[in-house]
Amino acid sequence: MIFTTESAESAERPGREEVTAREEEGLRRVSGAIIGAAIEVHRTLGPGLLESAYEACLAYELTGRDLTVERQRSLLVVYKDVQLDCQYRLDMVVEGRVLLEIKAVERLLPLHQAQILSYLRLSRLPLGLLVNFHCATLKQGVRRFRNSQSNPSPSALSALSVVKNIPSNEGE
Repeated sequence: MIFTTESAESAERPGREEVTAREEEGLRRVSGAIIGAAIEVHRTLGPGLLESAYEACLAYELTGRDLTVERQRSLLVVYKDVQLDCQYRLDMVVEGRVLLEIKAVERLLPLHQAQILSYLRLSRLPLGLLVNFHCATLKQGVRRFRNSQSNPSPSALSALSVVKNIPSNEGE
């Protein structure tokens, strides 16, 4: 490590690039574990069940992999600094950083993408996975969304984007 003339306190802290790389690696690890658990649930149950069944089984798989899972987390709506009397429910938040939206529909629609983008913007979480269990293979039903701002403002929808459809390395 190269030290500069900064104070000892700031020299001991890692640089922003190092923290960001560590955060990214952590998000990749968590999202990889989520996708692996989702594949296991899909292989065991197959398509055709209700979202609530997949949610319960996926929560079981994730906690079995030592990940913290919050199911049906409330998401309050704040409009012009006023908390409104309405709220949404996030299907799951894993490790306090990854939003997981579960679907069991014939095909994902633009509405589903808009929903997860809005949830990411409002929750200020860095990463979201949209998982549709009603597919022949799960890799067809997984989409990853990245919130590129660590603390986005409520008007930061433009900073949210679809990263990619997730290909599976696990030959499902």
